[in-house]
Amino acid sequence: MFLTLEETIWLIKEGKILHIAGSEQLLRQLPKGSWVGGSTEYFMTKMGGKVSSDRLFVTQYNYKKFSINTYDTATIQNIATETPYQGFTIALIPAESAVHREFAANAMVFKDMFVRALVGWITGTNPDKPEQLPIAINGSTGEIFTDKAVALSMETKRTPVVNIVNIFEPSEKSPIITFDETLNNGFMVENCLINGTHSNFAEFITLNDVDTKLPLIGQFSGALLNTSIWGIEDGKVKFASPIFNDVEYRFAKPVPDYEAAFVEKLSQLSNEKPIFSCNCIGNFWYGNLENKLNGGVAAAFAGPVTFGEIAYQMVNQTLVYVTLR
Repeated sequence: MFLTLEETIWLIKEGKILHIAGSEQLLRQLPKGSWVGGSTEYFMTKMGGKVSSDRLFVTQYNYKKFSINTYDTATIQNIATETPYQGFTIALIPAESAVHREFAANAMVFKDMFVRALVGWITGTNPDKPEQLPIAINGSTGEIFTDKAVALSMETKRTPVVNIVNIFEPSEKSPIITFDETLNNGFMVENCLINGTHSNFAEFITLNDVDTKLPLIGQFSGALLNTSIWGIEDGKVKFASPIFNDVEYRFAKPVPDYEAAFVEKLSQLSNEKPIFSCNCIGNFWYGNLENKLNGGVAAAFAGPVTFGEIAYQMVNQTLVYVTLR
C-alpha cells in the first residue's frame, strides 16, 4: 500500500503489524507501534516506479506471533537463529554502516543461514538530498538507528520461500575475473586476475570501455548472484556488495530493454502471490523505471526500491520476494 503519513499513523494506532519504507523525514514522524521502518524515496507501486518524499510504502501482516529485534556488529550473527523455523524475518540495515559491512561480508557463515527464511534490504537516501541519513527504525521502542539493523520476525502457518528475480546472466564474451585481495570488507578492490593475468581492475574497465551499469556475476553454491559496480575512485573499484576471493566472476550480458526484461520475467510468475517484495535501486536508475512497470503482473511485486537486497545474504540488481508454500 502506497499511503500518506496520516493513513500510516492510523494503521499504527490500530495496532497493525507493519513493514514501512519511506523518507527519513516521514519515518521520524511515526508513533511507536508494531512496526519496523527503513529509509528510501524510491518505490515500485501498482502505478509503476515512483520517487516520493510524501508517501510511505506499507505492508501489513496479520500473524499472531511476531517479534522486533535490533542488531549491532556483535549480534547480527544471531539473526538467522532468531528467525522462526516456520516463519520469516525482514531485516533493515542502514547503508554503509559497520553492521552493513559485517553482514555483507560474513552472512554466509552465520549459524543457520540458508536454513531459515531471511530477507530484507539496505536502507538509503536520495542522492539529491545530501542532508538525509540512511536509517532503520524499531517502531516498538521508537529507536532510530544509523548504525544498527532492525528486524521483524513472524511465525507463519505455511512455509515461506525466498525467491530472486535476476534479469542478468553471465556473458560468454566476458573473461573470468578473480580477486586475491580486497579492501573495506570486500566492498573495494584495486587488483584482480583477468583470465589468470594480474591486472588493475579500474584500468581494465576503462581500457575496455566496460559498461559499469552491468553487474559482475558470480556462482555461489550453484546460484548466480550479482555484485553491482558502484564507481571508480583513485584507481580502485567500489561495489554495492562484497567481492569474495574464492569466487569466479564474469560481466553480465547487456540488457537492451530493462522494462521488457522485467515484464518477461514477471510474466512467468503470474501465479505467485508475494507477501514481501523489494527491487534494487540499480535496476530503478539504470532501467529508468520511474513510471514504468505499472499494472499487470508487476503490480503484485510492489515494494520499496532498495540499496541492496537480502535473500539470506546480500544481493544486488535483483528483485527479491517471499511467497508461502
